[in-house]
Amino acid sequence: MSATTDTLQLTPFEVLADYERRSLAHIAGMPEEVEASGLWRGIGFRVGTRHLVSSIAEVNEILTFPQLTVVPGTRPWLLGVANVRGNLVPIVDLRNFVEAERSTLVDSSRVLIIRQHGGSVGLLVDEVLGQRNFSDEQRAEAEAESDSRYGRFVPERYQLGDVFWGLFSMAALVRTPEFLQASA
Repeated sequence: MSATTDTLQLTPFEVLADYERRSLAHIAGMPEEVEASGLWRGIGFRVGTRHLVSSIAEVNEILTFPQLTVVPGTRPWLLGVANVRGNLVPIVDLRNFVEAERSTLVDSSRVLIIRQHGGSVGLLVDEVLGQRNFSDEQRAEAEAESDSRYGRFVPERYQLGDVFWGLFSMAALVRTPEFLQASA
């Protein structure tokens, strides 16, 4: 290639490749890519009055409540299936699954899309509270989860101010035999 631009003739592909190379050279690190010793990041959400947080790696997407098709013959916590970009995704009322108490749909209600073996599943939560950062010093292991219904999904808790955040394991949830058996 010549050093002068008037004699340089680039193909459209070469122009795009050069643009991509220059853009990537200036990209800022994504928040989840930044590693800090003893720092943990997650997506905070609320189920009833309980504050929970799951790893950013476990939550693929956050949606407003989608249109559903009800599936007959299923457990009450399986609300139905939604078409999410051409994929059928079952939507589960997380509070109803864990507490056997139905969630009330409000403007702040959201659906967390998570992956499980065989596809994705959506979890209805009362509110998404955004990204939360926790340090090892905020870990509140001494105070175990008092509610046994949540205890199997919350191995540890973090304290941020006056609020205890249960570290909710989506992986533990999707491996639970009851969760895998949605038919009534």
